[in-house]
Formats: sequence, C-alpha cells, structure tokens
Amino acid sequence: MDYKIPKGVFDILPKEPSEELSWREVEKWQHVESILRQTSKDYCFEEIRTPIFEHTELFIRGVGDSSDIVSKEMYTFLDKGERSLTLRPEGTASVMRAFLDNQLYQMRKIHKFFYIGPMFRYERPQAGRYRQHHQFGAEAIGVASPYQDVEMIDLLCEIYRRLGLRDLTVMVNSVGDEKTRASYREALQNFLEPHLSSLSADSQVRFSKNVLRILDSKDQKDQEILKAAPSILHFLSEKAKEHFETVCALLTKENIRYEINQKLVRGLDYYNHTVFEVTCGELGAQNTIGAGGRFDGLIKQLGGPDIPAVGFASGLERILQTMSKQNCLFPKPGHPFLYLIALDEASMQFCFTLIKELREKHIPAQMDFSGKKLSQCFQNANEFSASYTLVIGEQELVSKTAKIKNMQTRSEEEIDLQNVRHILEQKWLTK
Repeated sequence: MDYKIPKGVFDILPKEPSEELSWREVEKWQHVESILRQTSKDYCFEEIRTPIFEHTELFIRGVGDSSDIVSKEMYTFLDKGERSLTLRPEGTASVMRAFLDNQLYQMRKIHKFFYIGPMFRYERPQAGRYRQHHQFGAEAIGVASPYQDVEMIDLLCEIYRRLGLRDLTVMVNSVGDEKTRASYREALQNFLEPHLSSLSADSQVRFSKNVLRILDSKDQKDQEILKAAPSILHFLSEKAKEHFETVCALLTKENIRYEINQKLVRGLDYYNHTVFEVTCGELGAQNTIGAGGRFDGLIKQLGGPDIPAVGFASGLERILQTMSKQNCLFPKPGHPFLYLIALDEASMQFCFTLIKELREKHIPAQMDFSGKKLSQCFQNANEFSASYTLVIGEQELVSKTAKIKNMQTRSEEEIDLQNVRHILEQKWLTK
C-alpha cells in the first residue's frame, strides 16, 4: 500500500523542499507561536489547553445549529460507548465549557485566556482552508465594557504588528442586543421575501432558521441582492448604539484604523454587539486572518451564570501565508555551532563527553556518528550549516591540540584540547 497523507492536511517540516510552501517550516511556526504567547502575556492573558474532542452537543448549542460549521463541517463520530463526540471545529465553545466545568467563575470575576492548537472542519481544501487547521484565540470573560472589546482588537493588531504584517484592514460592526436583532430580523425578512426564490439554497434555509446568517453568504447572487438590504446599524437599540459608538471612538482615539462594514455578522450564532475582522488582500478569496466579537449570552446558554465575554481567533496558516507573501522577516534557522568529527573509538568517547558538556552550556552542537570518510563528514557538516568543525583523532589526543575550522571563512585555528571547553564557550559568546 502506498501511504499518503489524507486530503486537506499537511506536514510541518524542519525544512520545506518547496520555496512556495516555505511557510510550512517548523521554525517559522515556532517563531509565530512565540510572538503570540509573549504578546498575550504582555496583555495579561493566561494560556488554556482544552481537549481536541468534546461532546457533540457542546458545539451544537455553543456554535449554533444554523452555522455552516455544525450543519456541514464537523468531524463527528460515536465512541465505543455509543457517545457522540466531535473533533473541535473552533476554540471558544471548548474554552467556555472548561470555564464552567472547572467552576472558574468562583475563583475571581475577570478571566483572560488564550489558546493555540489544531481545529478540524470537513470542507473543500483550498488555499487558506484545511481540514486540520491551527488557531490562536483569546477570550476575555467577565467585563461588558466596550473598552474590553477595543482591548481585544488592539491585542490582535499588536500581534500582527510584531509579526511584521502590513496593509491590513480592520472591519467592525455591531449586531446589537436581542432587542436590536429582533427588529432587524423582521426588517431583513420583509426585504428578502420577494427575492426568496432567487437566493441560494443555503440562504433559503437560513431565511427561516437564522436570517442574519444570509448576510454572511459567499454566493455572488446573494450579495447582489443584499446590496439594497437595510443596515442593522439603523435598528440598534439605544444601549447597543451607545456601546458601538464608544468602540468606534476608542479605536479612533488609539489610532487603530478601521472601517465599518454593515454586513459583517461573522459565521457563528453566538455573537452580539461588537463583531470585527482583520483582512489582507494578498490572500485572495480567503482573506480573513483574524476575527471575533462579543458573545455575552454564550456562557448562560451553556448552563452557566450570565457572564459577558468577548474573544477572537486567528488562523496560523493564514498568518504564515501572509508573512510569506509580504516577505516578513523570520529569525535565521537554528544550526549547530560546532560539528564534531571523531576518527577512532577513543576520540569518539572524548567527543561524546565534550558535546554533552557544550549542550549543558546551551551551545548547539552536533556529532558525526556515521563513520564515513572525512570528506563525507565535512559534507554532512555543510548540510547542517555548522559554524565550526572540529576533527579529533589519535594524533590530536596525543598532542592535546586540534584544528577548529570556520565553515564560512574556511580558515583554521589550532586550539588547546585541555582548554577546549573554555575556548568554545568564548567563541559562542562572541559569535
């Protein structure tokens, strides 16, 4: 059998053979993840890790059965106890379940979490969409203030700034409170009813199930019809209007450039008040790299107390693809500072002890165990991009001296083996 990777997933490799797919190199992922973690900690968010699968009902109730995720895209299966389980398609429902399951609301009133991990959706694979994709997300629980909304948008923008991304568009909207949505649902249905037969099949289903979801349709004909649709902003209650105006005023005050997109509703049913997206034109059709909003009723809907919350998620694949297209700087790949080549058994033992001591000093070092000819060992050192090579044999052990070779300049220097650890430490510190 010819084993191939399943459709819609990919490997993340130490070195990607294709330049076009170099965003899949693991050190680039590690770099992005380190920025995500550090920035989150600077904003006083704590990391949370939840299981990869949950009870299916969590996502049906949490994400909403009218969403594409629940109706079309979930990986759902029965375990040996005939219980329905689902690989998590998004992170928020799992974080809220963990918040409730562990009664974290009894510890303190305000919680700020972030997570990084794989999510799973059965959809047609294309650029920016994969059946296993990776998300970074952040959730702030316990504060209803518009200031908290703006902090989340600011965190997302600061992450992208630290990663070197540019030419991004921040879009915001309000989907209001329940009073707002009740009025708007009626107005939108009245507007769409004469066009019902012209809407896509999905939108016809959504018309009676959750008409606001039609605004999120990707169907071109739907979007043409929606151009004349009433704006939800004209239906905001006084409370919702005040909340949204404060968000916009704060964004302006903090020099976070944004656009109001009146048709932005996001693809999940739990949002209310502020919703936002960050897009990049260089990604083509799948151009959203981060998005989120407020979901004040979700915790109560999942059986917990009525606690406000706001959050976002950002796809790591899309972040890395955008960085690649914009030629953002990544740290240089790691490589051995020293490559040791031993010519006999006694030298092998000497080198093995030396390399262990160097690693204890956090000096990256590699040793050639291949037993190949010296020329092949030097070729191996080149392939590892080693800074220096050191060859040890019987003659070097007797004379207690050896030649260290700079692999960039090709120059050689004789060093004292009795003082080799100190010499290498100094070279490492002054590299």
